[in-house]
Amino acid sequence: MTSPRATDYDSIADRVQKCRADLQSCPPGHPFRSRCLNNLAQSLQNRFEQRSVQSDLDEAIELYRAALLLCPSGHSHRSTVLSGLAAGLQDRFKQRGIQSDLDEAIELQRAALLLCPPGHSHRSTFLNNLAAGLQDRFEQRGVPSDLDEAIELQRAALLLCPPGHSHRSMFLNNLAISLKNRFEQRGIPSDLDEAIELHRAALLLCLSGHSDRSTSLNNLANSLHDRFEQRGIQSDLDESIELHRAALLLCPSGHSNRSTSLNNLAQSLRDRFEQRGVPSDLDEAIELHRAALLLCPPGHFDRSRSLSNLAQSLRKRFEQRGVSSDLDEAIELQRAALLLCPSGHSDQSTSINNLAISLRNRFKHLGVPSDLDEAIELHRAALLLRPPGHSNRSTSLSNLAASLRDRFEQRGVPSDLDGAIELHRAALLLCPPGHSDRSTSLNNLAISLKNRFKQRGIQSDLDEAIELQRAALLLRPPGHSNRSTFINNLAQSLRNRFEQRGIPSDLDEAIELNRAALLLCPPVHSHRSTSLDNLAISLLNRFEQRGVPSDRDEAFRLYVQLSYLSHAVSRRDLTVAKSWATSAEKTNHDSALFAYKTALKFLDQHVAMLPSSPHLFDVVRMATASLAMDAFSCSVRHGALTTAMELVEQGRAVFWTKLARLRSPLDELSLSGDTGAALENEFKQLSFGLRSALDQSTEEQSPQIRQLTMQWNDVVSRIRMLPDFSRFLLPPLFSNLQKAAEEGPVIIVNASQYGCDALIVFSAQDPVHVPLDIPQTEVSELSSEFQSLAEEFGASDCQYRLVSILRKLWGCVVDPVVQALRASKIHHGSRIWWCPTAEFTLLPLHAAGPYEKNKNNLSDIYISSYTPTLVTLIRARQRVSQEVSTQHFVAIGQANPDRGKELRHVAPELAIVARHLGPVVSFTSLEDNDATIQGALDALNHNQWLHLACHGMPHRTQSFDSSFAMRDGPLMIKEIIRSNWQNLEFAFLSACHTTVGHEKSPDEAIHLAAAMQFSGFRSVIGSMWSVDDEVARQVVSVFYRKLVDGSGRLDCTRAAVALHKAVKSLRKKIPLEQQIVFVHIGV
Repeated sequence: MTSPRATDYDSIADRVQKCRADLQSCPPGHPFRSRCLNNLAQSLQNRFEQRSVQSDLDEAIELYRAALLLCPSGHSHRSTVLSGLAAGLQDRFKQRGIQSDLDEAIELQRAALLLCPPGHSHRSTFLNNLAAGLQDRFEQRGVPSDLDEAIELQRAALLLCPPGHSHRSMFLNNLAISLKNRFEQRGIPSDLDEAIELHRAALLLCLSGHSDRSTSLNNLANSLHDRFEQRGIQSDLDESIELHRAALLLCPSGHSNRSTSLNNLAQSLRDRFEQRGVPSDLDEAIELHRAALLLCPPGHFDRSRSLSNLAQSLRKRFEQRGVSSDLDEAIELQRAALLLCPSGHSDQSTSINNLAISLRNRFKHLGVPSDLDEAIELHRAALLLRPPGHSNRSTSLSNLAASLRDRFEQRGVPSDLDGAIELHRAALLLCPPGHSDRSTSLNNLAISLKNRFKQRGIQSDLDEAIELQRAALLLRPPGHSNRSTFINNLAQSLRNRFEQRGIPSDLDEAIELNRAALLLCPPVHSHRSTSLDNLAISLLNRFEQRGVPSDRDEAFRLYVQLSYLSHAVSRRDLTVAKSWATSAEKTNHDSALFAYKTALKFLDQHVAMLPSSPHLFDVVRMATASLAMDAFSCSVRHGALTTAMELVEQGRAVFWTKLARLRSPLDELSLSGDTGAALENEFKQLSFGLRSALDQSTEEQSPQIRQLTMQWNDVVSRIRMLPDFSRFLLPPLFSNLQKAAEEGPVIIVNASQYGCDALIVFSAQDPVHVPLDIPQTEVSELSSEFQSLAEEFGASDCQYRLVSILRKLWGCVVDPVVQALRASKIHHGSRIWWCPTAEFTLLPLHAAGPYEKNKNNLSDIYISSYTPTLVTLIRARQRVSQEVSTQHFVAIGQANPDRGKELRHVAPELAIVARHLGPVVSFTSLEDNDATIQGALDALNHNQWLHLACHGMPHRTQSFDSSFAMRDGPLMIKEIIRSNWQNLEFAFLSACHTTVGHEKSPDEAIHLAAAMQFSGFRSVIGSMWSVDDEVARQVVSVFYRKLVDGSGRLDCTRAAVALHKAVKSLRKKIPLEQQIVFVHIGV
């Protein structure tokens, strides 16, 4: 028997001190020594339970062992010491998860029970203690016989406590808890019903004022909650909540069980929210969880569980309302909870699992691949901690399978999908009829089989999926929180089968199911967009089959509702908006342009929530695809040319646009008065702090980032209240975009699956549309042909093939534009800017021409520059650097990089630059050992003009790893964009491939030249393919001779003309591909 346990910290400390003194007065050999050892052990164990100091528990166990040695067989106190040692080992097992501690505790409890034969006054207590140990082992290893034996022992203990016995209520509760556990494992309804009746009987024995009444109320509430989860009886959940409220009233501030009671009530409220969707239930649950966490300070034994509970409720609120900060906070709390569950801790697998689920949710919301990879590794770790027989093994199998399926959907690796299916089958075997997770398990297997059907076309996979989904839906009766999802899943599979086999009844049933699902997703529901999309697609399928106009009209009325979503925009919402646009294009519906506007608005809102890291590019690449180009094409076909300009600007170069929010030109703001100057300073400080925090974080956004984001949004709102700043950082309007053409026309050349067009932008007149007689497929083929050819430049037949491509470009694209420019009175020799999209970004438009005698090529008519977007050019024009008395120029050359072959002409090239520029500017040169990564970055803190001669190293699949080769390694794009250089003017990038971006997303313009331009250079010269070392030296020599004029100062706006003249003067000396390799970007 254990002694009564003190609850006051001071009294416990006093008791420990007194017991130590008693032990010192009983040296070895003293007749009372074993009793003193036992008493000190008990007091240390009590203190451990209060303060969770590991050393207290370890010392208690050693003292119990010493006491046991002094109580040989036959000793009157042996059973008491055996029981105490067992309890200590059991506590240590719960804390550290050491299996041998639990096994030893059970053996000790068996030995103690043998010393209490029938009729012994303590037999019921010892039966109960052994049952508790067996139950713990069942929860750890899932061996059914342990749980069955525990229940039999508890029944025997209860028989020894007839009505009126002081322990009867406790024993009733213990037996009820074990029966509830067996119900959770085997799904036998009578076990749960008996548990509830036992808990009711226990509560009747704990009248008002009884010390165990709050515990008894909690226990009955938990069992009713379980029955609600199984059978969906609303009254069970409502009664559970009322019992939890009553229990909480009996645990006022300072009560040892208050945090548990707060958590229990919160859990039930969260479940009621899931059932009925009343927001106040979830908000109250979160506040209760926060209050519970405050009662579990660092060091508290229940802190990890409390962190986890709050995290789960925040995750649930995120799923409902889509507020990213809720999910980010949940992930941080779960990371903290996991740190408190080291290897062996009984809650470790649960903690790992919870964190993995939240990371997977964030992947689904924001699409960051590393979140999904981390979730998969965590789920694998959790599964290892849940071997066959573990009560949560089926959950772990399902979670890992679902994450592998997500990765398959993202990356298309077949083994991920096959693995998911096998895991789902294994999970379903562990969820027999009656199991609470069976419907979810059926649904999960169905989804994976359907995915495999889509990939490989195996009919039996789809048929099996439909049967599984029907069975799952039967287990989700009306009123169930997930019913809409299960309805949608079955409907989608039936629609897929209709598309495969054309059975009309499949489609009709799918439509009725989609209607039922939509009714369960009101406008605030996070799945509403999916439900709208599913029903619309099914109706459009039926329209295609039967031609009933009302089906089509209803489908687009549904899509229009997307524009009224009232929650934060997720990737799912963006995907559905794109689906709307695709459907409108396919059926030639007049809502197409509205669909594109909605999709691009969603893109803006979605990207605004993402961290400005290189991973953003991956998300954007998958989310946008051809969206902006198709929107441009749609606008042009509708005659809305100014809208075309606005939409294509909004949906391209999204990464640079996002980063520009943190580097906005603020000169006008600083000059608008004291208020403007103060806001400019505040904006700059917050932007720098936010950018730094984002750069240093991995993917999770910390509370610091959330706080900075709120402050940043606030200052932006205040700036927009100032005169002339109402559209600060908003997508630009046509009237603003026209400013790009102040120094000459800008030609947007667009390739879309719906047609190719050029649009000439002028500063003071409407844009001019030039239809292009070439489909996107031919542009794509031409681009691929050119990319292949560029890798072979120097071979014997390259020149002929190159001319053929340049002639094709001239005939189909550039000549029609030139005719329109001439018609608009753009004079011979004028500057023009090309703004290509899609595959056009990879083609040398500036070099197009007929290449025939007595006929002019483009370069004979106009001087070409490029710009990634109109806004980029406007920004470069606005960024007029402050007049400085001395212009600072740095030439950096690296002929012997860390990796790559030697460049023999770098030193002579730098000497030429020095000869031309030394007399007119403050000139610095960095070469060889001085041309390091840090050396280059530092040099640009002090110089506004740059010449860089080195190897350019493009990375076609990881664009942010594209780099310049320095002496000590690669200077990458991701390092360049973190810079904060001031007043930059011009950069000549005498390196290979500096305008080559991502092979699958050329529109994002993630390449070395764009990175330099973004970092502040107003004017940049880069290369489209490999540059010959000797040619570079010759071009550089003539270029700088033409750039320097008699004024004694450099002007970056003369760079395009200087390059044009340099190439023209070298035409007869260098091959064609080297004449056209350099391009000018910017002002």
